[in-house]
Amino acid sequence: MPNLTSASAYQQVLSMALEERSASYQDLVSNNNALLAVLRRKGMWKSYSGPRIRETLQVGKQVAQWYSGFDELLNPAIDLFNDAYYDPKMVVVPVILSMQEILNNEGDNQLMDVYDSYIDADERSLEDTMDAALYGDGTANGGKQLTGLATAVPIVANTGVYGGIDRATAVIWQTKTYDAQTVNPAIGTQVNKDTIRPLISSIMTKQSRGRDYADLIIMSPEHYAAYDAATIAIQRQTNETSLGKLGFSALEYIGGGKRAEIVLDGGIGSNMPANTSFGLNTDSFRLRYHPQRNFDKVFDGDGQMPIDKDAIAQFIGWMGELTMTNPMFNWRLYDSNPAA
Repeated sequence: MPNLTSASAYQQVLSMALEERSASYQDLVSNNNALLAVLRRKGMWKSYSGPRIRETLQVGKQVAQWYSGFDELLNPAIDLFNDAYYDPKMVVVPVILSMQEILNNEGDNQLMDVYDSYIDADERSLEDTMDAALYGDGTANGGKQLTGLATAVPIVANTGVYGGIDRATAVIWQTKTYDAQTVNPAIGTQVNKDTIRPLISSIMTKQSRGRDYADLIIMSPEHYAAYDAATIAIQRQTNETSLGKLGFSALEYIGGGKRAEIVLDGGIGSNMPANTSFGLNTDSFRLRYHPQRNFDKVFDGDGQMPIDKDAIAQFIGWMGELTMTNPMFNWRLYDSNPAA
């Protein structure tokens, strides 16, 4: 521990405290959100370079041809690929202490406790900020927020521009939305323990092709409680291999040759919309980040001393965007009138 006799020494202590914990910030954020946890597990946190993030999309395919003898072999010119582009978003959380607080808590152990308390509070802020953004539509803070599921998998799927592509004209770029009131009246018009599994099975069948389907289903408390009640103890498939071990309330959907992790997201301060389930094909999502700003310290060295404040400051920053490469197998189930 350095001799705490100058502002630069205090800066060094703060810097060391942040450095010691910064390696775990990716874990901290990903372990607080099921989608981010799965993307990290699958290696879908990917860096980018340049002013925009581009995702190459396959928008067409060549037609195979059966032929014999001297038949003409066709080779039509078609557009196979196009790009979606996303503007990177930036977020920081400040770690700032006044010299008054520092001097009032002089002493090696006492000062480290103060630093730890401030960093704990900032880490919780970082968790909450990223979680709110993951469920948001990207319009907060004047459009500076990360573009989350409210835009990626919206209720109205055939309007708006996402990834630079107009969904009103590009049907291939639309996700699917199902209202429990109308999706399958033969099953029911409410989400409850009798309808939740048939509704999910019906949607999974519609929104799949071979091995491509939603492998993660994030449920609000209402939907999760219904699914949990629909399975008696001997039938319940509790997921204890991945998300369950990270502390998420997790079940597993098994049906029609498909398996999906079911995760509860809700409770105090939750950003998950009520009466909603997101079915996500996680292979189609990426968390793209700038390699120099992936939950790293913003200022080099030991931080900064503001010229007009008697304080020391550092920031934890991130820059990037949540992107999608294929909307076809992503869907939302919601109940527009839970009481009906």
